[in-house]
Amino acid sequence: MFLARRVVAMNIRLVSTLTPEDENLMAPALLKALSAILDMMPIAYMIRMNTSDASVFECTQLVGRKAVPLLDDFEPDLGFASGSPATMHYDS
Repeated sequence: MFLARRVVAMNIRLVSTLTPEDENLMAPALLKALSAILDMMPIAYMIRMNTSDASVFECTQLVGRKAVPLLDDFEPDLGFASGSPATMHYDS
């Protein structure tokens, strides 16, 4: 028996009152945070963000990775206070 694989897409829209300049500053940090969450699951994904001034930010993971166990002491450091790029810290 042949079973066709069904592709399911999740489409999330975020509407904000940010200026186009602020959207372009926030989009990379949001993209990094979302991809770090999705990287914990053994799935393939594609994230694409279009800002109001037509800038595009995207990230693709075509092959699902081995799931990373969720840690109780997980604390994301998005780097907003220091102005540094967003980073994710895992303390073991």
